[in-house]
Amino acid sequence: MALMTAMSSAGDIETLGEALFFDVNLSRDRTQSCATCHSPDHAFIDPRDTAVGRAASLGDDGTSLGDRNAPSAAYAQFSPRPHRNAKGRWVGGLFLDGREPDLEGQAGGPPLNPIEMGMESKGAVVKRLRENPGYVTAFEAVFGPALFQSDETAYAAMTKAIAAFERTPAFAPFDSKYDRFLRGQYNMTDEEELGRVLFFSNQFTNCNTCHQLKDIAGGEGETFSNYEFHNIGVPENTALRAANGSAPGRVDLGLFDTVNGKADAAQKGMFKTPTLRNVAVTGPYMHNGVFNDLRTVILFYNKYNSKAPRRQINPETGAPFAPPEVPENISREELEFGPALKDREIDALVAFLKTLTDQRHEPLIK
Repeated sequence: MALMTAMSSAGDIETLGEALFFDVNLSRDRTQSCATCHSPDHAFIDPRDTAVGRAASLGDDGTSLGDRNAPSAAYAQFSPRPHRNAKGRWVGGLFLDGREPDLEGQAGGPPLNPIEMGMESKGAVVKRLRENPGYVTAFEAVFGPALFQSDETAYAAMTKAIAAFERTPAFAPFDSKYDRFLRGQYNMTDEEELGRVLFFSNQFTNCNTCHQLKDIAGGEGETFSNYEFHNIGVPENTALRAANGSAPGRVDLGLFDTVNGKADAAQKGMFKTPTLRNVAVTGPYMHNGVFNDLRTVILFYNKYNSKAPRRQINPETGAPFAPPEVPENISREELEFGPALKDREIDALVAFLKTLTDQRHEPLIK
C-alpha cells in the first residue's frame, strides 16, 4: 500500500506499470504475473523448469503448457511497429510472430490468453484492478477520474502503464562488457575480440546481416537485431509437442498466422529476428526452445555452409539435426553465406556473444 500511496501522489505511470508487472492478482488463479514469465532477475525470461525444461511456460492453472519459448522482455522497446522494409520483408511488431504493433498490445495479450494468465475478459481484469483502492487512486491520478467508466478504456490504460515500465532503463541498460568495451572501460580477451571481428566481418560470417540495426557496425546503442522475419529451418520441438498435447501434424507457421502475414504463403514459418542482448543467459533457443546450448545454435547455422558430416550433427542429441518444421521459404541466401567455421571460430563467437550480457546478469553466465 505504501507503493500505491507514493504512486498516486506522484501520478507516475512507470511506477504504476511496475506494480502491475509484478501483480499476480491479474491472473485467474492469482498465481502469475508478467514477471513470472519475464523475471527481472533472469534477463526477463521465464526461469521455471517444466517437464521439458524451459522450452515453454506453464500457465496460471499450473498445467497448461505453451508451444513457444517466452522471449525476453529486455530491449523489446526497440522493436519498430510492423512494416515492410525496402527488401519487401516484414519487420517489427511484438511477440515472436509480430502480431501486436507495440508494447501496449503485447502487454494486453497474456492476461486474456487461456493458457497463460487465463482471465475471461477485459472486464474481469478491470474488476481485479478495482479491488485495490490504491490502484483506483493511482489510475485516476494518471489517466483521469472517468477512467473506470469503461472497461475498454481502463484495460487500455493498464497496458499503457505496463508498457511505460517496460520502456524504462531497467529493461535496456546498455551496460554489458561489449558496451563497456565501446566506452573504453573493458578490454576484450583475445577470444572475445576474434568473435567480435568475425561477427561484424561481412566476409567470414553473415551474423550481422540480421543481427545489426545501426548503419555503422559495432556502434553504441546496437540492439543486435534488424527485426526482420525469416524461416531459418528450425526443427520441431517434438518433446514440447508431446508434453503440451499438440494435435498430431500441427505446424507453427509464425508470421503467416498473423494479420500481417495472412494469406501470403511466402511468410510461412517465419519468425522475428530476436535481439542478441543477453543471449548467453536466455536459453533455450529458437521460437520453440528446441536447442539448449548457445554453441548448438551456432553449429546449427554453420550446417548450412559446411559439408563436413560432423557439422550436420546436433551435439545435444548425437543425431543429425532434424528437418525443418516448415521446409518452404527458408532464407538460404542469408544462411548459406560464407565459409564453414572452425571450432576455434565457433568458440570465439560464443565468447563474444557472452559479452552482450547486461552487467547485472553476468553471474548467470555458465
